[in-house]
Amino acid sequence: MDLLRQSISISRRPRHTIWLCPLLLLTDTALSLLIVQKIPYTEIDWKAYMQQVSQYLAGERSYTKLYGDTGPLVYPAAHVYIYRSLYHLTSSGAEIRLAQYIFLGLYLLTLGLVMQCYRHARTPPWVFPLLILSKRLHSIFMLRLFNDGFAVMFLFLAVYCYQRRYWTAGSLAFSFGLGVKMSLLLALPAVGVVLWLGMGRDRALKQAVLMGQLQVLLGYPFLAVAPRSYLSRAFEFSRQFFFKWTVNWRFVGEETFLSRPFSTALLAIHATLLAAFLATRWLRPTGVPVLEAAKQLLHPPSEATRAQISRRVTPDFVLHAILTAVIIGCLCARSLHYQFYAYIAWSAPFLLWRSGMHPVAVYGIWAAQEWAWNVYPSTNLSSAVVVITLLVTVIGSWLGTGGVTSSQEEPASHQHED
Repeated sequence: MDLLRQSISISRRPRHTIWLCPLLLLTDTALSLLIVQKIPYTEIDWKAYMQQVSQYLAGERSYTKLYGDTGPLVYPAAHVYIYRSLYHLTSSGAEIRLAQYIFLGLYLLTLGLVMQCYRHARTPPWVFPLLILSKRLHSIFMLRLFNDGFAVMFLFLAVYCYQRRYWTAGSLAFSFGLGVKMSLLLALPAVGVVLWLGMGRDRALKQAVLMGQLQVLLGYPFLAVAPRSYLSRAFEFSRQFFFKWTVNWRFVGEETFLSRPFSTALLAIHATLLAAFLATRWLRPTGVPVLEAAKQLLHPPSEATRAQISRRVTPDFVLHAILTAVIIGCLCARSLHYQFYAYIAWSAPFLLWRSGMHPVAVYGIWAAQEWAWNVYPSTNLSSAVVVITLLVTVIGSWLGTGGVTSSQEEPASHQHED
């Protein structure tokens, strides 16, 4: 009984993650090596990426003319530059096993960043095993070589920098990740709030300009030749969705899935949820009602008040705000493909813990989520479970932070400004 009590005590104390994280990383390194060596690689998009890069290297700069076996290039310029490097490193994409080891390294690097973000938010040790147990997540990185691995790595790098108050570094990381895949737009509302509250309005606007400038710089070789082609393909908001590939909304039926009212309803729910979290959770560090906070945006408070608000932008607040924005976006997305689990798998454990649920419930919801994302092709049941677990995570995240006061402040010794 003493051993059991001691184990429970250790599992609840964040300070024990200092030795648990290296142990879990070593365990996952061994597991990942076995996956690469023993489980066959599955070709999906890698060959198409390499074909598109070869056309880019041949001098093509119009996005409408960059094609692969799976269709046109639909990702921003940073994706092209990353896979151009992989093209050279893997002998024009022929050395698949080498590419898998590169993605194994990317996976472990991202996992390390996620663990550090969780540690800065003082997440208890019992949550951390969930970060290494996902079968689908290993597949996305090491058996499919999707670009989502790079996008999610830059997302958590941005979160880590914001937690440490390295604002400019975080903004550059986030913008570069957005330059890999526009999925990171889901986090943008929360990123904007974090910068506004952490830096003040004027400096936050400069960060927004900086992120925009980086996007222009990344896309310049394409924007200079065919700007409309680049913008319409790399940031295509009118993309058609195919019912046969959806992981989340299959249970509503194809007719409903393809209908305009369904799409409009999801957009309305998305906007409503973001507004609810903004009004009741994300603006809490201001210490004033939402209308008064809106006035502060137009008429910035005194420097002393701004500094007090900034201190309340804790690592926990940063991680919670950004991950809730991501999960809300996934819940309201009309179609999620399997690679989108890269954004969910490392977001849900933290948000489920912050919901205040019992650890048994957290592990149960995580298991249901993991099961649903490993059903291929998706079924009515699995897609319903995907949506339900996302909904539970969003609702739990909102309810679980209802009692958090805006007076939580980070000790001065942890404050950094760049």
